[in-house]
Formats: sequence, C-alpha cells, structure tokens
Amino acid sequence: MHELIAAPYLDTFLLVRPGSPKAVRLPFAEYSWLTRAADTDGDCPTWLSNVTRRTWGVSLTGRRLRQAVAVRPPSPLRYGRASYELNLGCNYDCEHCYLGLKEFSGLEWPERERLLYAIQAAGVLWLQLTGGEPMIDRLFPETYQRAHELGMLVEILTNGSRLAAPKSLALLTRHRPNKITLSVYGATAEAYDGLTRRRGAHHMFMKGLNAAHEAELPVDLALIITRRNAHEADAMRALADRYGLPYREYTHMSPTIYGGAETLASQAPDHLTDRDPFRGCNAGHTFFHVDPHGMASMCKVGRDKAIPLITEGVEGLARLGGMADSLMLRTGGCTGCQLSGTCRVCRPLAKLYQEAKAPLNRYCQHAETRS
Repeated sequence: MHELIAAPYLDTFLLVRPGSPKAVRLPFAEYSWLTRAADTDGDCPTWLSNVTRRTWGVSLTGRRLRQAVAVRPPSPLRYGRASYELNLGCNYDCEHCYLGLKEFSGLEWPERERLLYAIQAAGVLWLQLTGGEPMIDRLFPETYQRAHELGMLVEILTNGSRLAAPKSLALLTRHRPNKITLSVYGATAEAYDGLTRRRGAHHMFMKGLNAAHEAELPVDLALIITRRNAHEADAMRALADRYGLPYREYTHMSPTIYGGAETLASQAPDHLTDRDPFRGCNAGHTFFHVDPHGMASMCKVGRDKAIPLITEGVEGLARLGGMADSLMLRTGGCTGCQLSGTCRVCRPLAKLYQEAKAPLNRYCQHAETRS
C-alpha cells in the first residue's frame, strides 16, 4: 500500500502523505515524470527520496515507485474536496442534530464502489466521510479502505463511539486517515448523555478518544456547545488541552436539512459568537457533497438541486457549478435587502432558517435594523 500520493490539486500539483498536514508542491515536470513512470516497475528516483526524507523523514531509496506512491491522473474537473454521507443512521439521538430523521439507508457495495471511483475521477484529493455516524455503517471498512486505495486523503467525522473497536483501530492504523474529527457533546456523563439521549455515550466517547490517542492517530475535536452543556464549555476546552488536541467550537445550531425548527431550541443564546460576514465560497465549484444515495449537491446545506453521480458520473458534475450559483442567489425573504452584502450566512442556510420560521436574529445580524 502506498505511503504517498502525487496528485493534481486545483491549479497545482501536490505530494502528500496520509495522516500528515504537510504537503509539497510539485513542479509540473516532476509530476509528469511520475505519471509516466507510475506504470513501470522502476525504483523511486533520488530526487523523490530526498524530498520525502526532508519533509516526512521517510526514505524511498530502493523502493518500487508503484508501491510507494499513488500517482493520480489529471481530471477534467477542478474538484479538490468532497464530503460523503455514508448513511444518515446514528447510534445517538442528539437534540441539536441538523439531519432530522436519522434513516438507515444507503448504497450497497457495487454502487458505492462506483460512486467512489466517480469521486476520484472528479479530482477529489481530500474526502470527508460523515453521516449520521459513519463508523456504524456496515460498509464503512470497505468504503474507507477503497477511498484510501484510490489515493484520497480521508477525514472521518465521528462521535468516537466505535473508535476503540479492535477492527476499527487495526484498519485506521494500517491505512492512516488524514484526520479524525471527534464531536464533543459535554465534559461529563450527565451533560454528554443528556444531549445525545444515550446512556453510556460519554463512556464510549472517552474510550474511543483514549484508543485513538494511544494509537497516535491524527485527531482533532469539534466542541458542540448547546443549552444543555454550555456550563461545561471551559471543561470541554480543558479536555482538548489535556490531550494536546486542536479544537473548534460550534455554537450556532442549524435547522434540519428539511427546514425543521426542532433543533433550534438546543442553542445557548449567551454563548453565540459573531459569524464573519459571508464572502462567498467555492461550494459546487471546487467542492461538492454526496448524500447516502449518491446524489451530489453543492454542499451539506444546499441540497435543493442534486446530480445522480453514479449514473451521470463526472459529466454530470460539470453542471453543478451553475446549479450552485443559482442557489446562492438571494431570493424569497431576502429579496430587496439593502444590507445583504454583509450577511453572515449563505443563501441556502438562510433559506432553511426561513423555512423553519426561526427568529430573524438567529441568522441575520440586521434583525433590529430590519424590524
């Protein structure tokens, strides 16, 4: 199995290593040489071994190129990143979850494998596996391993409840993920189990966190701060510091993907942080999202228009940019707003808030001005 990946990424060429944040920009000449040599049985060149030794402390001297480096061919599209929801099912029932109905449904393996090949053919180098809870999906091991074999850097978004399972640890240490992002729902069992509505959830999380930490897997934390656990915010930060892990805080709860408002009651108003003004994003142009049934949309929020990726493949994705642009237009409740240039949420997210009949101050910083 390869240790490194050489791949086009947007307008450049990169050499990366799964599990490492470091990347090396490859000149076009060196990337072209690797693409020509990838199908031969030759050794890694000296210049490549020198680069990997300096960057990662890895020597490729005497190694076969085809065994050490996965060389990705160019793609007709410029997609560098994607996310894939394996399944909306979850072993938790979190109060704040934006998925709403957590249905256990998804693709069988032949279709899922075709989907992964299509994602690779779109040029995706960074692939995020999410859910629901991706690691309880019965095809998670096959999906993760095939994505890794196809030369993608895989990030797993997980609640950590299955990380300590021996088979999971064996898979992730054998084929290292680029990152594992663990959601933190509280610092104590009372708050954690209360938010997830699952007794013993905090114990499973801590067991998974300890197992990943001991295995030296690349972990960071997503601190979910809600009305139920806000009093433990400092303790959640202290947990991250104790393990020496980077973290981000999430305080804004979104409506469900169906426009439901049931999640909004979990928000802790006193802990909301100001969002930066929305300046646009590349969703649909250099990034896309795939749901459990293989429907590709601009992102996890903007699902109104989607492409059946399995049947249409890369050719279908060529339409996604235009679809994304149409969804980003300000329509409905934002029509005519003279202050829209400094809004702090994108149009698809504002639409969900509007459908949920959320208070204006939940998503629009101009609530007082407009009212």
